[in-house]
Amino acid sequence: MDQGDAVPIAELWEERRYLLDVAHWMLGDPGVAESVVDEAYRRWYGLSDAARRQVAVPRSWLAKTVGGICLGRLALPDRGAAGPEAEDERPSEVEEEAGRVVLNALESLSTAERAAFVLRAFGLAPGAVADIVGRTEPELAELAERARQWLQLQRTRSTTPHQHDTAVRAVRRACVTEDGELLTSLLSPDVTAFFDGGGKVRALTGPVHGSGPVTDSLLTLLARRPHTTLTTQSVNGRTGLVAHYGRQVAGVISLDVANDRVAQFWVMLNPDKLRSWNHPRTDGGAGSDASP
Repeated sequence: MDQGDAVPIAELWEERRYLLDVAHWMLGDPGVAESVVDEAYRRWYGLSDAARRQVAVPRSWLAKTVGGICLGRLALPDRGAAGPEAEDERPSEVEEEAGRVVLNALESLSTAERAAFVLRAFGLAPGAVADIVGRTEPELAELAERARQWLQLQRTRSTTPHQHDTAVRAVRRACVTEDGELLTSLLSPDVTAFFDGGGKVRALTGPVHGSGPVTDSLLTLLARRPHTTLTTQSVNGRTGLVAHYGRQVAGVISLDVANDRVAQFWVMLNPDKLRSWNHPRTDGGAGSDASP
């Protein structure tokens, strides 16, 4: 190996875990995900040294390759497992349960919808995802939004508006008071949070699973600082959370509630997608809640 190819071991393992998560969420089988990632690495090392040096961001190249392999697997009539997974590579119980919950709903999506949703959720650039799925970027955005709405419907169909509103206001109170214990108690054990920074702000590039990690991520993101506020407002027709920095909307959070606990967070931080929220309001922000 050329010395210029050396990568810290921590980075290597983080990269592999990321690729395994992408493949697992697309295919729903950890064993098959393992074989897909192995194939992606085989293709990487099958490149010439000169070709590898032309790849500016190897992780992105690998993620795009994994996405393409997964689409090929999804097109097969019988995807089949690739054998037992190695003992030290098995996902944690929290990861298994969190993945199972959403994967059950993902199974009902079309291949293109599923790929668009998963690949964008894991932070791949729209252009790269469009190449993998074989659609234009506007078509990709429509597919991902359709998938997101379907998943939200599956998780919230049994929750009344009052239950949803109560849960969201309690989450806001926990975030404002930075009460981690309270926030954790309001979340499903298998809760998942998705973050979309669009490459425009520093944000987590993949889903966060489990009540503990999600609590830590949200409290870090929404930590009280000068000029910051968190309010409850209508988001996509249901009560959600809106984070302000001064007069600017800096983040919009929609929540899916099941059995009186939050099952999913959808955290929008991409400034481009927040432009409509930052247009001058004429209603004075009626209905929002900014009190502790």
